[in-house]
Amino acid sequence: MRTQENIEQFGYRQELRRGVGLTDLVFYGLVFMVPIAPFAIFGLVYSTSDGMPVLAYLVGMVALLFTAASYAQMVKAFPLSGSVYNYAGRGISPPVGFMTGWMILLDYILLPSLLYLVASIAMNSSVPQVPVWAWLLIFVLVNTVINLRGIRMTVKLTRVMIVLQLVVLALFLATGVWALLQGKGSGFSLSPLFNLDTFSWPVIFAAVSVAVLSFLGFDGISMLVEESTGGSAQVGRAMRLALVLAGVLFITQVWVAALLVPDPTGLMAADTKTAFYDAATVAGGEWLGHLTSVATALSWGLANTLVAQVAVSRLLYAMARDKQLPSFLAKVSVRHSVPGNAILLTSTISVGLGIWMSTRSDGVDLLTGLVNVGAMVAFVVLHVSVIIHYSLRLDSNKWWSHLIAPLIGMGILIFVVINANVLAQIAALVWLGLGLLVLGSQYAAGRRPSMASLPIDLKHADLNLGDPKHSDPKHGDPKHGDPKRADLPRR
Repeated sequence: MRTQENIEQFGYRQELRRGVGLTDLVFYGLVFMVPIAPFAIFGLVYSTSDGMPVLAYLVGMVALLFTAASYAQMVKAFPLSGSVYNYAGRGISPPVGFMTGWMILLDYILLPSLLYLVASIAMNSSVPQVPVWAWLLIFVLVNTVINLRGIRMTVKLTRVMIVLQLVVLALFLATGVWALLQGKGSGFSLSPLFNLDTFSWPVIFAAVSVAVLSFLGFDGISMLVEESTGGSAQVGRAMRLALVLAGVLFITQVWVAALLVPDPTGLMAADTKTAFYDAATVAGGEWLGHLTSVATALSWGLANTLVAQVAVSRLLYAMARDKQLPSFLAKVSVRHSVPGNAILLTSTISVGLGIWMSTRSDGVDLLTGLVNVGAMVAFVVLHVSVIIHYSLRLDSNKWWSHLIAPLIGMGILIFVVINANVLAQIAALVWLGLGLLVLGSQYAAGRRPSMASLPIDLKHADLNLGDPKHSDPKHGDPKHGDPKRADLPRR
C-alpha cells in the first residue's frame, strides 16, 4: 500500500490500524467541532461582536479555510500523526517542531478539560443533586473506556452522536423560522451579518477570537492520517468538507438565534451564557430551551470530548515516538491498536484540570482563551511551514498554494491573536516560556530535538507524492533514471 510506504519512508512502522474512510473522517471532524457548538458560546460572541455574530463566524470560517489549505499541503508532504508538530519540525526544523507541538498542546490538552467542564456545569444546572466534579468524572470515564476500545468503536459512536445533534439543530431551526414568520423576535434582518452603526474590524476580530472555538477540531482530522484508508489526499478533502459544512451550520443557527434574542441591548451588557437557550425559549417555549441546553451538555461532554481525547493522544504519541516526550506515551495497544498510555494520561489531566478550574469563577473563560490562542499561534507556524518547505526549500512555482494563500491565512490569524483576550495572551506567553525552558534542558542534557529519517531527495519525494508513477519504487527517479533512488531510508 502506497500510504503505508509513505509512513515507512520517514523511519516509522505502520502501528496504527487503517480503517477510517472519507465519510468517517468528515463525521469525526464535525463531531469534534460539534454542529451545535454555538449554542454554548452564542451570548459571548454576540456581545463581543456588537450584535454581529454571523459576520464573526463567517470571517472565522474564511480564515480557517486558508488554514485547512495549508494543512492539506503539509499532510501531503508528511503523512504522519502529530499534525503541526510534524509539519513544522520537518518543514522548518526539529526545534521549531517541538515548540509548535508545545503550543498546540496548549490547545489539545486544555480542550478536553474545557469541554468536560462546560458540559458538567450544564448538567449540574439541570440535575443539581449531582455535583460538577461527579459529572466530570462520569464523562471522562465513559469516553476513556470507548477510546481504549479502538478507533472503529469511536467512529461508530460519533456517527450516532452527530445524527442526534443534527436532529436537535433541525428542530431549533424549523421552530425558530416559524416563530419569526409569526412575528416573534425582531423579524428577518441583515443586522446579525452587518451593522454599519457598530461595525469595526477590531471588534469583529475580537469576536472571531472567541467564535473560532466552535471550529477547532477540523485540524484534528490530520491526526488520523496514519489510520486513514486513503492517506493524505483523503485527509485534505475531509478537512475542507468538514469545515465548510460546519461553517454553514454555525452561520445559519446564530443568524436565527440573533433574530430571536429577547433583549439584544441587555445581552450586550450582560454577556449571558444562556443567551441561545433564551432565544430557543422565545421560539418554541420552555421545552425547546431545555432541549437545546441538555443537547449542548451531552454534545460537549461526550461527543466532542470523545474525539478531542483521540486527537490529544495521537499528538502525545507522535512526540513520544520522536523521543521528545516520555517513551511510555508511544506504547500502542497490541489488541486495539491505540496509544493506550497517552489516552490514560489525557484522561488524568482532564480530570485534574477540570476539577481545579471548576473552583474558579472565570475558569471557563480562561480555558476558552487559552485554547484559542494556543491553536491560532500553532496555525500561524503551520502557514510559515508551507512557505519555507515548498517555496524556499523546494523552490515551488505554485505561488497561490505555497506562498500567497499561506500569507493571507497567516495575516488574518495574527490579527485575531492581537485582538484576543489579554489574560489568555499573557498565559500563552508563560506557556511559551516554559516550552523554551524544556527545550533548553533537552539541549543541556545532550538530547537535541530530532525527527526520524527524512527522505533523501525532498524535492522529488514531496512534490511528486500524489503521482504514483513517481512514488512507486519500481519506476525509479524520473530525473535520474535510477531505480534505487526511489528507495527511501528505513529504520
